Amino acid sequence: MLAIFKREFKSYFTSMTGYAFAAFLLIFTGIYTMSICLMGYYSNFEYVVGNVAFIFLIIVPVLTMRVFAEERKQKTDQLLYALPLSMTKIVLGKYLALLAIFAVPVAVMAVYPFILSFFGNVSIKISFCAIFGFFLLGAALIAIGMFISSLTESQPLAAAICFLVLLVNYLADGLSAYVPFGAQLLSDTCLFMRLDQFVYGVLDLSVVALFVSVAAVAVFLTVQALEKRRWS
Repeated sequence: MLAIFKREFKSYFTSMTGYAFAAFLLIFTGIYTMSICLMGYYSNFEYVVGNVAFIFLIIVPVLTMRVFAEERKQKTDQLLYALPLSMTKIVLGKYLALLAIFAVPVAVMAVYPFILSFFGNVSIKISFCAIFGFFLLGAALIAIGMFISSLTESQPLAAAICFLVLLVNYLADGLSAYVPFGAQLLSDTCLFMRLDQFVYGVLDLSVVALFVSVAAVAVFLTVQALEKRRWS
């Protein structure tokens, strides 16, 4: 599994994908930090985290579209099937590599509250609570994107489907007002809305469990999708 992790992690930084992913997230974080904290005179970095969450709609499809789709297109997935590893370990190795890539810009974001503290009273505790929630939300969405990538060999198609799935989830709370049936269920499945509790400084373990559960289910479904293809 460690070999899969290293191979996947290095592949994103030997190409431009890893750098583009990190740069895109940090650029938007910087823009919102300047707009809200420096120009808006708010000492609440958690507001930045809450507002920048929409960027997942773009960066998650870009990050995850190639993870399995490229393997299938280039037929290198057959090499994965031949490895003396269970499919679970292969998927976990790739997923952990994606989380590590995501953790790089998030670690940089974690420095922002300390920088802002030189200009005002910043609640480090609430800021880090928001960043923690942001990371968990990203982990859940990345797992969903990885599952979608395992269903097709086309990277653009994987990215498009992932974008649509995340967009529906992003708008789910608002759309629930226009749905005659299952409105509450639609609202409850909105992962983006759950980030608000972290932004308010509330470390809700039920929301933590939700994010972890969504990631676990998506990883499980990815394993099943690959196992099905392996024996087909």
